[in-house]
Amino acid sequence: MTAPAIFPERGLADRLTATFWRRPNLLLILLIAPPLIWLGVVYLGSLAALLWQSFYSIDEFSGVVKEEFTLKTYGELLRPSNFDIILRTLAMSVAVTLACAVIAFPIAYFAARYARGRWKAVFYLGVLLPLWSSYLVKVYAWKMILSKEGIIGWVADVSHTNFALDALLALPVIGGNSLSTSYIGTWMVFVYVWLPYMILPMQAALERVPTTMLEASADLGATRGQTFRTVILPLALPGVIAGSIFTFSLTMGDYIIPKIIGTSARSIGMAVSEFQGTAGNLPLAAAFAVVPIVIMVIYLALAKRAGAFDAL
Repeated sequence: MTAPAIFPERGLADRLTATFWRRPNLLLILLIAPPLIWLGVVYLGSLAALLWQSFYSIDEFSGVVKEEFTLKTYGELLRPSNFDIILRTLAMSVAVTLACAVIAFPIAYFAARYARGRWKAVFYLGVLLPLWSSYLVKVYAWKMILSKEGIIGWVADVSHTNFALDALLALPVIGGNSLSTSYIGTWMVFVYVWLPYMILPMQAALERVPTTMLEASADLGATRGQTFRTVILPLALPGVIAGSIFTFSLTMGDYIIPKIIGTSARSIGMAVSEFQGTAGNLPLAAAFAVVPIVIMVIYLALAKRAGAFDAL
């Protein structure tokens, strides 16, 4: 007579494995619960607290925050000095985004259509390598490059093109004593720092454009310009939109680059930092911080309505 098989007693790990196998949704909930809790409590909770603070006001005599619901703080954003900060930051963000898109498109197109094997690895290395260095090191390095004694000024002296540099710095509003103390210098550093965030999503979108569509466009007699406008650009639009979200929002919120390079004029990021820290006006700092959020929500809504995310 054969002895009955004796199975080892099931441990806790075996019972959990069996439970998760029978209920896969339970495992999914347990996996995504920690990041969702972190997102909901820390991030969204902080945003809610920030929004709530923006409806407070500060007593002009005592400097004490009055915890009473009011729209007075948002009204202060319409003051000429504060409204200029918003317009200045918005204009810089648009200029940086457009420049990044124009510079990134041919680079991304070459990488998507022609780079293969080792050249593809060289492309990714070239794009990602600047991201591996310290943000502050890059900004201070650019401050030295753009100064009067920097390499750009030296090249202008050697090539006898000082007149072109002087004419550029003599431009009203955007000019200055040197590139390191002008809006032009600020714009150049922003473009350099955020350019990889435009190249990578644009390159990913261009790689999804079928080659057969380009061939069909050529067979139908379309010129290269017509193919670009009617085939390539519409299909690459999701990547352009994704990259613009990065460059636009990062420029609006940055306060380090405008503080180190450029004029002493405030940006939204600098205003939030100063009002929250030095001035101690937390309600106004919160109101300024809400401005980029509202602008980005409107921008995303318009992009979605235009169908820019349909191909993502």
